[in-house]
Amino acid sequence: MKEQRFLFKFYYIGTKKYYGSQRQKNLLTIEGSLIEVLKTLKYINSIRDSDVEFASRTDRGVSALGAALTFVPLRKPYLIEINSMLPKEIGIWAYAKVPKNFLSRYNAIFRHYKYLVPIPDRDNGGRGLDFKLMQKARKILLGTHNFLNFSKKGKKEVKTIRTIDFIDIRRRGKYLIFDFKSRAYLRQQIRRMVKKIMELGLGEISYDDFLSLLDASKYISYEPADPTGLVLWNIEYDKSIIFKIDPKSFDRMNKYFLNQKRAYHHKYELFKTLQENDIS
Repeated sequence: MKEQRFLFKFYYIGTKKYYGSQRQKNLLTIEGSLIEVLKTLKYINSIRDSDVEFASRTDRGVSALGAALTFVPLRKPYLIEINSMLPKEIGIWAYAKVPKNFLSRYNAIFRHYKYLVPIPDRDNGGRGLDFKLMQKARKILLGTHNFLNFSKKGKKEVKTIRTIDFIDIRRRGKYLIFDFKSRAYLRQQIRRMVKKIMELGLGEISYDDFLSLLDASKYISYEPADPTGLVLWNIEYDKSIIFKIDPKSFDRMNKYFLNQKRAYHHKYELFKTLQENDIS
């Protein structure tokens, strides 16, 4: 086979057994599971030789519908063969041929995330939401800001200026669905934005308290929203990148979502959202 670089789209469900998406020594991860299968099936010999690159990293508990990776396979890739060796909660469902110098991480235009959160029930002690105030807060976060107070502060100093291109909040039944689009995010940024917008809507913080979070002169520590509500919905690339969906792999994915929706009533709304995809 002539040397050819491929860009793949894949999904995963962040079940408790996985320690996030990024590969870690002696821990089960999404990346580690994929790489192990690619090696077993002789699609790659090593990460370096095949120039394997993942486009994003997510924390433990986070799921994905349109994650992406690139590599140069040693032979023509057959997605259904790869998926047959993967656990059902992970699967590759589309691919595109790309130039050899294409980087799935740095060539991404937008990373689109969704966050699913239940609306507090007034009958069970919930206060109800000030949806108009939440929409006002959403608009404040659009554009370029220093998002230090919407990030997890690590040991290393990182630039905390980011640009949020799109935020939407909508109701669906007893849930709110948040949508975010940006080229890049800080660690836990979406979960922390959701946490503070929800607190504002519930009256737990004031609008002035919310605005003060954009003042990066002092770091404010707090717990982010639960990771299990977060989904990496899609990574968008230039329109010149044409993805081909593998029908059998796509069907495998949607059958898995349907079976999970039926089996776990508690996660019903999450998997319903995943199944309602229109990516092509």
